[in-house]
Amino acid sequence: MQPLSLPNTRLHRHFGNCVSLIFAGAILLLAGRATANNAVLRSIFSCQAQGLSGVVPTIKVWYQQGTNLSFIPAGETIRKVWLNDPSQVILDFDGPMCMQFGQESGATGDCKNSGANVIQLRRIPKLKIPGLPNTNNTLLTVITDAQGQPKLYTFRVLYGDEAPEYHTLAVFADPPSGGESCVRVSR
Repeated sequence: MQPLSLPNTRLHRHFGNCVSLIFAGAILLLAGRATANNAVLRSIFSCQAQGLSGVVPTIKVWYQQGTNLSFIPAGETIRKVWLNDPSQVILDFDGPMCMQFGQESGATGDCKNSGANVIQLRRIPKLKIPGLPNTNNTLLTVITDAQGQPKLYTFRVLYGDEAPEYHTLAVFADPPSGGESCVRVSR
């Protein structure tokens, strides 16, 4: 007497479905952990990034990776950037930028047609620059152009030694309420 067996195709189909289900579950589990451990994007409204709520926004930089500051979602073009303490952070841009090196030295690049939308900040080992005080953070000032209107942003740049928390801070256009939710009303 032979043992009773299922048709070969039915067994393969059942086995294939089980393997697919287990594989999909493992992928979701791993992706969820990766997202929780390293969020890729932090977002902020333009009015919040301008400090209109009374709070100076922060951006953090780490050694392991750079941090992007993106004005693409707001549709703004970067015109000028200042970094108060350049001893621990270097900057790069995704497009042409006017670079000025002091009042007397002139400028390089086409200052009327600066066209960057993203600043990439990268942490470097601290450089010793004479006359520069030792600080735990610095201030990044950014002037953008939003449909012909200038906007001023300031960000407190913080230094991280741990694993990066995110890689992009995206500035979005103000909410439909016109930014009223960002302005702090004094009582």
